[in-house]
Amino acid sequence: MSQEEIRRVFEQTGAILSGHFILSSGRHSDTYVQCALVLQYPELAAQLCGALAERFRGLNVDCVVGPALGGIIIAYEVARALGVRGIFTERVEGVMRLRRGFTVAPGERVLVVEDVVTTGGSVKEAAAAVAALGGEVVGFGALIDRSGGQARFDAPFAALLKVGAVTWEPDACPLCRQGVPAVKPGSRSLGA
Repeated sequence: MSQEEIRRVFEQTGAILSGHFILSSGRHSDTYVQCALVLQYPELAAQLCGALAERFRGLNVDCVVGPALGGIIIAYEVARALGVRGIFTERVEGVMRLRRGFTVAPGERVLVVEDVVTTGGSVKEAAAAVAALGGEVVGFGALIDRSGGQARFDAPFAALLKVGAVTWEPDACPLCRQGVPAVKPGSRSLGA
């Protein structure tokens, strides 16, 4: 899929939003990407995640891991496209961990994926959970890179689409100063 086709899919499903948003990283932004609006369509999820999987096919991935909640469907679909296991991490008392009987064997080659990367914090936390069990993180992937090139990883990173969105620390947010109400649509907010 080309960049234009991918962007069109996100726009047609209403997944790229404009307003005043509090991101899961705590930063504020005027743009939000709600991947769940795309992923609710299994055909689109399979197409997008299949395209992401192709970027990592040569890495001999044994397992795909995604942080809950946004990375669960992506991990499953990328794993399916690669023909490997797909599992997810969850926060337990503020720490990302493998639960539900999921495990990674020492030396297992793991790809960590997410829906949207802004700072890379969630995928890095998931990677740390994998590394703690002796797994080898061989790559990082996302449907959307909204980091503006600022997210850095210690293994190859690929995203299907780069979304240029300005983000601010809360105390430097011009939308807050203008009195524009902020919305926290991410998975960590209550009632989202």
